[in-house]
Amino acid sequence: MKTTSQVLSATELFVRNHLEGSEPGHDWSHVQRVYNTAMLLSARLEADTFVVALASLLHDVGDAKFHDGDETIGPELIKSFLLSQEIEESVFKEVMYIIENMSFRKSSYFQNEKSLEFKIVQDADRLDSIGAIGIARAFSFGGYKRRPFHVPGLVYDEDNKSVTYQSGKSPTIYHFYEKLLLIKDMMNTAPAREMAEQRHQYMLDFLEQFYKEWEGL
Repeated sequence: MKTTSQVLSATELFVRNHLEGSEPGHDWSHVQRVYNTAMLLSARLEADTFVVALASLLHDVGDAKFHDGDETIGPELIKSFLLSQEIEESVFKEVMYIIENMSFRKSSYFQNEKSLEFKIVQDADRLDSIGAIGIARAFSFGGYKRRPFHVPGLVYDEDNKSVTYQSGKSPTIYHFYEKLLLIKDMMNTAPAREMAEQRHQYMLDFLEQFYKEWEGL
């Protein structure tokens, strides 16, 4: 059986190869940030670092947003890889469970139990979606999809979600209201909530400045 170090080295190589040439908001740098944050949270909360490391490194393999919303592609790729590493079955099952259920879309209806490791990886990924990096990632993806920055008069309507960010029809600023500004209140762990508060405020300050500059003020 491979050592933990060997499995993690193989995992990093697998993820790097898979994400080569990816859109900047979902590339290896994103994975590194999520991994680093997850490791920080894991140390503070005394979680299983091996499970957290694997799940955080693998979480964006086969991201559904780059496969017409198909959320089955990523888990299948990851499953095949993990089976080749011959890790313990309990670790395999936990990593797959985290990856298959941690997405923002699934969070709207996911009611099952979350392990501490699940909470940590989900929090780390969410934290990278907000703050300065979150703003940069939003506009990077918007540019990748050739979306406008802003459409004056288009207001997010909670009761009418026909115009959605994933559909490719909405401006990047719209994404703040349908997702980014909601994330602060979705954190699972206390340390992540502390980090989210500052990043959330940064986005509010950015939006205030953005609207001023949009009007030429």
